Amino acid sequence: MAVAEEAGVEADIVLYMKTPPDRETLEHLVSILEDPVEDLVRKDSQFKKLGLNADDYVGNPMAVVELLSQRKALMQRPVVVRGDRAIVGRPKDRIAALLAD
Repeated sequence: MAVAEEAGVEADIVLYMKTPPDRETLEHLVSILEDPVEDLVRKDSQFKKLGLNADDYVGNPMAVVELLSQRKALMQRPVVVRGDRAIVGRPKDRIAALLAD
C-alpha cells in the first residue's frame, strides 16, 4: 500500500483469506503474470508439511490454479495487478516499477 501511495496510484486491496480468488480469477491471474507461474506458490513450512513438490508447479499454470483453489494460504503475496499485467510484489521495489509504467 505504501508503494502505491508514494506513486500516487489508487489501489484496491483484496484480503485473500477473507475473499479468496475463485478459479476463474486465478486462471486470469496466471495468464497475465509476468513472473514464472510457480512464484505464486509460497514454499513455506505449510507447503513442506503437506509433502508438496515444488517441481510439480514449475511452468504448470493449471497445477498452480488447482493448488491455490484448495489452499489459499499458499498464495504468495502481495500480487499486484495493473491493467493486463501482474507481478508478485517481492521484493517490494518491483511494485514501484510496475506502477511507474
